[in-house]
Amino acid sequence: MANRNMQSYWPASGKLFLFCLVFAIILVLPYLFFLDYAGKPIIINESPKEKIISLIGNRSIPPRDHEDEPSLSTESAFINRNGPEDVDLERCHPSKAILKVFMYDLPPEFHFGLLGWKGDDNSVWPDIQTKIPDYPGGLNLQHSIEYWLTLDLLSSRFPDRSGPCIAVRVEDSREADVVFVPFFSSLSYNRHSKIKPPQRISTNKLLQTKLVQFLTAQKEWKRSGGRDHIVMAHHPNSMLDARTKLWPCMFILADFGRYIPNVANVEKDVIAPYKHLIKTFVNDSSSYDDRPTLLYFQGAIYRKDGGSIRQELFYLLRDEKDVHFSFGSISKDGVNSASRGMHSSKFCLNIAGDTPSSNRLFDAIASHCVPVIISDEIELPYEDILDYSTFCIFVRTSDALKKGFLIKLIRGVSRENWTRRWKRLKEIEGFFEYQYPSKKDDAVQMIWQAVARKVPAIRLKVHRSSRFAQFDTQDRTRMSRRLPFKDHYHRKH
Repeated sequence: MANRNMQSYWPASGKLFLFCLVFAIILVLPYLFFLDYAGKPIIINESPKEKIISLIGNRSIPPRDHEDEPSLSTESAFINRNGPEDVDLERCHPSKAILKVFMYDLPPEFHFGLLGWKGDDNSVWPDIQTKIPDYPGGLNLQHSIEYWLTLDLLSSRFPDRSGPCIAVRVEDSREADVVFVPFFSSLSYNRHSKIKPPQRISTNKLLQTKLVQFLTAQKEWKRSGGRDHIVMAHHPNSMLDARTKLWPCMFILADFGRYIPNVANVEKDVIAPYKHLIKTFVNDSSSYDDRPTLLYFQGAIYRKDGGSIRQELFYLLRDEKDVHFSFGSISKDGVNSASRGMHSSKFCLNIAGDTPSSNRLFDAIASHCVPVIISDEIELPYEDILDYSTFCIFVRTSDALKKGFLIKLIRGVSRENWTRRWKRLKEIEGFFEYQYPSKKDDAVQMIWQAVARKVPAIRLKVHRSSRFAQFDTQDRTRMSRRLPFKDHYHRKH
């Protein structure tokens, strides 16, 4: 009866009005909600670390000037950071670091002691706020990543540290994503690989032996099987004696030229850039016509292994107009000469040497000289997020050795194509600069980001390997004896 009275109270037009009002509200509210949150990432139960990682990808992609130019969206999403809360990247905030790193307090003989630093009996590390030990120059510098990464970690907890900190040092290894081994292995090879009487074994080999003994005895190594450990071996000949014993760890390398695949590979290891030796081209306003040399190469011509191509290319190109192809070294005025040559060249050759990589690529990048890479087995730093084809030209070795092929290819690159690559080189050159203090997205920070991208895979391996770790061998044997015959049979097979 009450329902009938209520129905009779509303005329037909009122019922229609009410229906339309409710329907309109249902349609409009979701639209208003969408407008309010459009463009904002929706993150559920976001941890502090996930929050920082989400900010890395929060960047709009600049429009492309040319339809045929490859998209830079992938690399931009990882490399650049300007999220709404990312307003103080000029300061280091350890609580917001993406990567937590535990660093062993190895004795100085493994690191700064190799630079001649001597602390007191209780000092493991130099006071880098007072004085930073100098790293030797010359060719030593090109493999100096161990120095820059260690300095960055040591300073990551300084209260007045300026600059970003992707990685921060932690005191408790159980809190760490990775474990850092501060052995200056490249310097050890360069300076101490020769036996000096009355030695019977070189200092370099002795340090490697002691390092393996130390690492394999640590609880951190035993906990992960070494899978979360970072070992720097940037010089191709560094860690020659220890590398096969430390194969589960993450190596930071220049390339894989002298490694067997199960010891080093692109899945678990990180490729880091060389430190360039020539001078950075500051305030480069040169144009295509301002660089008179078409193609430039200066360096060792007669090399072994894959580097034999240098000799063959020398005979193919030495008489070509606008091509500079000559022997050179860093001695005397070699670095200054190479700087002048690269700064005045449109294209710079990067040819495989004794190993697939060479410092010449990074010299070319610093010179804004478009690299021409002839090295079929080369691995490149950060290539999972950085598209080298936007600023380099790749040529297969078999094609480069065809008479006339390479010079015809280079002469066929238009002024507009070269200018796009030159502009891109100026945009990305900072990714390859080593310095202390580190700056946003320089080589140090880019290497740490590359390590951070490996962490999920490391955790997967560690977790899988620990499935049965809670039981020792005797426990597993006793358990197998208690299994029914059928289950025991299947477990064994």
